[in-house]
Amino acid sequence: MSLKCGIVGLPNVGKSTLFNALTNSNKAQAANFPFCTIDPNIGIVAVPDDRVDNLAKISKSKKIINTKISFVDIAGLVKGASKGEGLGNKFLSHIREVDAVIHMMRCFDSNDIQNVNPSVDPVRDIEIIETEMMLADLESIQKRLEKNNKKNVDEEIINILENSLDCINNGKDLSKLKSQFNEKLLNQSGLLSLKPKIFVCNVDEKSLKDGNDYTKKFIHRFGQDNTLIVSADIENQINELDSDEKRNYMEMIGLKNTGLSLLIKKAYNILELETYFTSGPEETRAWTIKKNCTAPEAAGVIHSDFEKGFIRAETISYQDFIINKGWINSKSNGKMRLEGKDYIVKDGDILNFRFNT
Repeated sequence: MSLKCGIVGLPNVGKSTLFNALTNSNKAQAANFPFCTIDPNIGIVAVPDDRVDNLAKISKSKKIINTKISFVDIAGLVKGASKGEGLGNKFLSHIREVDAVIHMMRCFDSNDIQNVNPSVDPVRDIEIIETEMMLADLESIQKRLEKNNKKNVDEEIINILENSLDCINNGKDLSKLKSQFNEKLLNQSGLLSLKPKIFVCNVDEKSLKDGNDYTKKFIHRFGQDNTLIVSADIENQINELDSDEKRNYMEMIGLKNTGLSLLIKKAYNILELETYFTSGPEETRAWTIKKNCTAPEAAGVIHSDFEKGFIRAETISYQDFIINKGWINSKSNGKMRLEGKDYIVKDGDILNFRFNT
């Protein structure tokens, strides 16, 4: 399955700099003026996973294929975006297409970089963005619930829209709907406010390790679970180094993980995703699935025919595959299992599907 994350925020908070760092590119123009990004930039990145390389060495695979994640650099939103301010309607439409939203906030002082507001305040900034997204949702809900349009909307979606409208009108937390409706239906509703969120506090180098007053204020308000402290500028510098220089530089500044690895980990967590593998002489490949995915559903990620004609899955855990050095020894030592249609695939499983076409 393809995973797409959109980077949003006010102008000049570092979105394009972060995008360039994450995608190891210079696709996005990063400049010291608002709206230097108009059309969204899209970068596709291989998800780093040491397990893929380890499996490929054992299987002597000709090819290694990591699973992919797409990052979308969406132009800066401003107050009034839902009414078209700063080309807001166009930008908001780009957010509808992503699986998760990366909210980026400025958490540093600088006289050299313009700020669209008179002061630095990440809590205020995120509230501006969330309000504009909610106002855009309100307009969308009202149009879709009009008598003439209602007949074209699924009854279950209408129920979600009506509940969402009640939440917005009465200041209730929209996230409570996630416990009332299944995820697939919520995604079909197309509401921006229901997109899973990751909060990125963009800091300067001196605040990278312990944060600062801005990050502490933000975490106090929004919590730490989905919040990351990242320096987009430092991430960009790291990506310009070779592997040895990168490792030495990260050790010198006390950085254990890159922003890319932290963001991917958060994204997989909030979207409830896992990885399984296929591995053999031709290729070792990582596949992304939802948690609690059945074996036929996992097979369907490769091809729909695999799911339709599923018979069973030859299954080995990652640790057993590594310890026994591949399929043959794992099978000989009783570590390979034959699993049926009800098997729930576990993160790290190595699978080989048997199916009828």
